[in-house]
Amino acid sequence: MTLTQLQIFSLVAELQGFTAAAARLRISQSAVSHAIRQLERELDVELLQRRQGRVELSDIGRQLLPRMRGMLGLAETVRQEAADARGMRQGTLRIGSFGPTSSMRLLPAILAHYRAQYPGIEIHIDEGPDRLVLQWLQDRRIDIGFVVLPEPRFDTCALLEDQMVAVLPAHHALAGKSALTLAELCGDPFVLTEAGSAELVSHLFQAARLRPNIRYRCAQLLSTLEIVASGEAVTLVAEMALPKVPYPAGYVSLPLSPPVTRRVGLAVLSESEATPAARAFLQLAARLQREGRLGV
Repeated sequence: MTLTQLQIFSLVAELQGFTAAAARLRISQSAVSHAIRQLERELDVELLQRRQGRVELSDIGRQLLPRMRGMLGLAETVRQEAADARGMRQGTLRIGSFGPTSSMRLLPAILAHYRAQYPGIEIHIDEGPDRLVLQWLQDRRIDIGFVVLPEPRFDTCALLEDQMVAVLPAHHALAGKSALTLAELCGDPFVLTEAGSAELVSHLFQAARLRPNIRYRCAQLLSTLEIVASGEAVTLVAEMALPKVPYPAGYVSLPLSPPVTRRVGLAVLSESEATPAARAFLQLAARLQREGRLGV
């Protein structure tokens, strides 16, 4: 069993296909198939099931995947600790990011300083809903991720706090109020954005024993704002997720009453076991936060 075989298996499982994994690794599809067959033969189990052109994990494959990714992560930590002794001139950092707050407000500022200090580190960024970033961390698909706090399963570092705001069409009957209650958002069609704090929004309504009239679900915030601006629905988002210049100009945002805050930070599975590249990113972000240099 080699690290190359584990890497190929992990990528086939992630991309759900031999062809896609081969393209990502820039090797032939036959080489991918051979590596998987050798790994299955050595372990004497079927890791992947081929069904009508699709590739799915078997039960034992699903069970072993996190352990194999842990082995790959440990190998990367060893490589990076060796590189760290040489000034961390090379290595890989896999970052998970969700929504505009982390991808547009936090990540660029941190990356600018990080790249200046560690130009040899190759950085991979995956974007998805907040709950998916948590799953990526748990599955060791990423080294570090932006998350909504608190998140007791991981070692975390808080970076910012903002408030949740109601977003209404500009000509809505409630647009002139100074603040809105959650109950007042339940009288109109509601659009739920899954680009950021969808879990937090759902939890807020559940805790208040309210049920918004969800008519739309959007993967992107700008699509959500377009629907609101057209007069089709209202929504609830984090204030810092909104564009600095309103886009489109057909909506207004109002704070909630009582106010609801949201904290965003970085998380790793375990800081003591994180790769040097991930620890350096975490420490740099914490320092920039203390110095007020995150540009939010």
